[in-house]
Amino acid sequence: MDRIRLIGGNELNGEIPISGAKNAALPLMIASLLTDEPLVLQNVPRLADVKQLERILENHGVDIAVHGRRRGEEEGVGQRMTFLAADIVDTTAPYELVSKMRASFWVIGPLLARCHEARVSLPGGCAIGTRPVDLFLYGLKELGAEIDIDDGYVVAKAPKGGLVGAHIRFPKVSVGATHTLLMAASLARGTTVLENAAQEPEITNVAECLVAMGAKISGIGTRTLTIEGVERLHGATVDVIPDRIETGTFAMAAAMTGGNVLLKGARPEHLQSALDILAMTGVDLTVEPRGLRVHRNGNGIQSVDVETDPFPGFPTDLQAQFMALMTMSSGTSHIRETIFENRYMHVAELVRFGADITVDGQMATVRGKPQLKGAQVMATDLRASVSLVIAGLAAKGETIVNRIYHLDRGFERLEDKLSRCGAEIERVAG
Repeated sequence: MDRIRLIGGNELNGEIPISGAKNAALPLMIASLLTDEPLVLQNVPRLADVKQLERILENHGVDIAVHGRRRGEEEGVGQRMTFLAADIVDTTAPYELVSKMRASFWVIGPLLARCHEARVSLPGGCAIGTRPVDLFLYGLKELGAEIDIDDGYVVAKAPKGGLVGAHIRFPKVSVGATHTLLMAASLARGTTVLENAAQEPEITNVAECLVAMGAKISGIGTRTLTIEGVERLHGATVDVIPDRIETGTFAMAAAMTGGNVLLKGARPEHLQSALDILAMTGVDLTVEPRGLRVHRNGNGIQSVDVETDPFPGFPTDLQAQFMALMTMSSGTSHIRETIFENRYMHVAELVRFGADITVDGQMATVRGKPQLKGAQVMATDLRASVSLVIAGLAAKGETIVNRIYHLDRGFERLEDKLSRCGAEIERVAG
């Protein structure tokens, strides 16, 4: 497998373009199953997860076109892609495809809504917790679907005439279940109300895409979504929002290494709670017309306590990166993970840099040190992988990050973006 080699100690200075959000691009791609007309997505990131979902959609009969660069378009912008599900030829999403990426399970909603049946393997993805699909199945049952589990597959059938609108209250916030039910309800008969829905910016991106396709949705951006089902949806052209997790990741990298970086195209309002925490660590953040400027002042890194929460709280997907930052803070910080029960696998790898971290249940205690030392480390999941890169950027000496296929799932051109800002980083072929 490929590895990443870093020599730490360089400040980051320059511009980093923020890619389209993986967590928005994937459900937007899946939304193409809801219509027999073309859905054009702009600013789609070039990621392994995007390629994997392409294979899954093609298996259902979706035609996918990747368009070339346009005149006047900047180098490095996201892809422009067209998805055409004129004829869904197969309503089964097989294990060998779904097991590699959890979000692919979400095809169950559009398939059930449009074709009135679906057979979808139980999902895979990062090993950061059980992340059951019970909320998905609960919601689909409320819309009238019959659900069975057969040999590792969820077999779902809609009632005669299709899904029926319902009032659904999620017992806990779930981004995946909200995406799935939002898409399924758009073609259901009658009105659906989703209470305690996720309100992440990626949910808003998908909801606004569905509206552009002809769906009737109110309450976008709130905890209560009301969907009036329509008979059919049409094509549309939609932009994928900038990736707030990538924004936060590079902001923390700049905070840890020092320097002055413009995160080009960033949308600060999509991660305000994380930026508020980052400012408390002693980082200067300035919103500019072209994005967000991150500049670490000369006072070092201050320790700050943080707790992960659903949006608009501190994102769980930035917890590992923030922990890396806190390993070089001037005091002791406490990090409480409330979303996933097994998201501290990066702790053991950060300790290999010399970090002082202890974990007790959901709480991690990080005692900052003035310097980390480069090490051989192993990536365990997508966000943990990049926390090791951040640590390596600031550590003294050489760092090798192994099993970086996790990084390729969610970070576009990571080495290139960092090296252009002064990082000594390269990919070493396996």
